[in-house]
Amino acid sequence: MQNRLMDTAAPAAFVVMWSSAFIAGIIGVGAAPPFLVLFVRFAAAAVALALYARFVGARWPRGAQWGHAIVAGLLMQLIQFGAFYTAMAEHVSAAVISLVQGLNPVVIALFAGRVLGETVTPRQWLGFGIGGVGVGLAVADQSAFSLAGLLLCVGGLLGLSLGTVYQKRFTPDIDSRSSTAVHVLASAPVAGLIALTHNDFHVADPGRFAGAMVWMVLINSMGAFLLLNAMLRRWDTTRVGRLFFATPAVTAVMAWLLIAQPLRPLTIAGLGVGVLGMVLASRRAGRKDSRGAAENDTRYAAESVASR
Repeated sequence: MQNRLMDTAAPAAFVVMWSSAFIAGIIGVGAAPPFLVLFVRFAAAAVALALYARFVGARWPRGAQWGHAIVAGLLMQLIQFGAFYTAMAEHVSAAVISLVQGLNPVVIALFAGRVLGETVTPRQWLGFGIGGVGVGLAVADQSAFSLAGLLLCVGGLLGLSLGTVYQKRFTPDIDSRSSTAVHVLASAPVAGLIALTHNDFHVADPGRFAGAMVWMVLINSMGAFLLLNAMLRRWDTTRVGRLFFATPAVTAVMAWLLIAQPLRPLTIAGLGVGVLGMVLASRRAGRKDSRGAAENDTRYAAESVASR
């Protein structure tokens, strides 16, 4: 019975947790400036994750690994979410940001072809093109959308993808539990300095701000992180990796239900086309290559969960 419950409930719970991060982010930046939200979230998550890593006896980086972990963290956390949260403040919808972030494996594959010597297949190029069309359709249906918001989304995607490739290149065997703590530990003071330079610490709605912070740290940073690692221990990475394909659609529905973001026909079409591109781009020609790609992409996805 317990195994059956885990098989049924865990995937659904994880997708909801992952998708809810975009909703909490929009609520947070609606109540306070984006980099103030980032600073508070990173600082709280850093304490929680460092304590967790210490409790489970995770191996911390050593020597030069510290520098590489910090660089990867600034790319994957500060640049990614600094851009995404600022895009939220520019009225980019949760569905569009989720879809753009979902193209991460595609962009990783493109970068990996040059940096890591991996082959980018014609199917992946096709998937990248289809995914881009999906984003374009979804963006075209946004009534309150700006070019700056789109550029910020692209910047956030590049930060996540470059950081992932950097970490694959320089610290491939680093423990995800401790490295994630290092990522947010390094990002928190920089986010604080950026918030300080803007000199805007006004919290328009303390209740919504506090609620968003609690949700981000306890549900997105800790709950989703622990559940994802539990699923990775229990199931093969390909099965777990497929869950990420569901997050753009779930995010769109949650945003419609919880924060009244419109879900129009063209947005739905864009999500469908974008997810198709993600699926095509995530597949490689050979079975062995596909399994290795899924293991890498899902493992590094675990490290981005704690920053959400």
